[in-house]
Amino acid sequence: MNTQEKAGIFEKWFHLKASGTDVKTEVMAGITTFMTMAYILAVNPSILSAAGMDSGAVFTATALAACVSTLLMALLANYPFVLAPGMGLNAYFTYTVVMQMGYTWQMALAAVFMEGLIFILLSLTNVREAIFNSIPMNLKHAVSVGIGFFIAFIGLQNAHVVVDSSTLVSLYSFKTAIESGTFTTEGITVVLALLGILITGILTVRNVKGSILWGILITWGLGMLCQLAGIYRPDAAAGFYSMFPDFSGGFGIRDMTPTLMKLDFSKVLSLDFVAVLFAFLFVDMFDTLGTLIGVASKADMLDENGKLPRIRGALLSDAVGTCLGAVFGTSTTTTFVESASGVAEGGRTGLTAVVAAILFGLSLFLSPIFLAIPSFATAPALVIVGFLMMTSIVKISFSDYTEAIPCYICIIAMPFMYSISEGISMGIISYVVINLITGKYKEKKISVLMYALAVLFILKYILI
Repeated sequence: MNTQEKAGIFEKWFHLKASGTDVKTEVMAGITTFMTMAYILAVNPSILSAAGMDSGAVFTATALAACVSTLLMALLANYPFVLAPGMGLNAYFTYTVVMQMGYTWQMALAAVFMEGLIFILLSLTNVREAIFNSIPMNLKHAVSVGIGFFIAFIGLQNAHVVVDSSTLVSLYSFKTAIESGTFTTEGITVVLALLGILITGILTVRNVKGSILWGILITWGLGMLCQLAGIYRPDAAAGFYSMFPDFSGGFGIRDMTPTLMKLDFSKVLSLDFVAVLFAFLFVDMFDTLGTLIGVASKADMLDENGKLPRIRGALLSDAVGTCLGAVFGTSTTTTFVESASGVAEGGRTGLTAVVAAILFGLSLFLSPIFLAIPSFATAPALVIVGFLMMTSIVKISFSDYTEAIPCYICIIAMPFMYSISEGISMGIISYVVINLITGKYKEKKISVLMYALAVLFILKYILI
């Protein structure tokens, strides 16, 4: 099969021309998205192993859940969104449900599975789609901006540019690092992350194709050079590993049987189980909707009414992925906000998702390579993508304060409360309350569903 025939197949499946893209752009976007979220392959096993789960099995479950659910996104919705077990939800799974509430991880997996089933029903009955469509357009742009600040903050945290302090957060102290002797481990990686942000920014300004991916690779390459020169010194005990892949353990798929189909439904009728189920349900639903709103808005995928075509397929992919992930042995699978990095590279169709899914599949066999990608190398990508998403702020109508103030609250809530779902909650509550009290609700014709969501969010803060 020649190149032209292959391009024809891709066009038939993904409608590249109609989306204003081509095979090369989609492949580059898929690689970029995978590189920015490959950290989940290392982080998810680390977090879930604290709940007593086998880390090797969780690694396989994580890669497999990401691969299958992302392929579903490509085939059912033809969107460049990539899915994997979500951050935040995995921490809630381990530290709250298992370690604090006393559930076994098998019971927690059952809650995740039940959540996925409920999501499938909600997706098939248009409930999640109706929620998406009920959110006003200005608020949708605000979600995009808020996600921009949120992922930039995540990037800065991952690279230790921003650290915990007595003022909650502060800039990393190079003086302290030099005095304590940690500059050759942590300190130099912070320097490399800052250099990476400048490099990625310059490449973006120069319109270099694949600038975000090149930024990741160049920053990682600089780290390797620093290690070879002795400027960077690995310290595994402190969490600073070699920049080079470790092939000592060889290749091959790690055994998944310790977590495969180990769900325990014995507590499914208890009130505590229902509370856990609702918590998973709420966070996953609005994290996913927020990501779809924000990334689709930035990519101009929304129609003139602010609706996302083929959204049912996207939501169904997420829901089915959650069920499959629970069966494989991992926490809730969700649409990753890092999908924005691929969209920023020009990804517009499911071909981007297919490329990322293939790479997750390959990671099952080539885990040493993908686990070696350092967080300081992907941080610049998240910061620059955050900037690109933040530019949606110009689409918000600031002349109408009943629109602008809820948008502002939504934007600041995401990074400050460290949650996409909390940003949406605060945005919807403030939008309804402000417009209701000022009498603007009549001319805006706020939907009944928006009122219902505002009440539900208020009740959530009171009862949970």
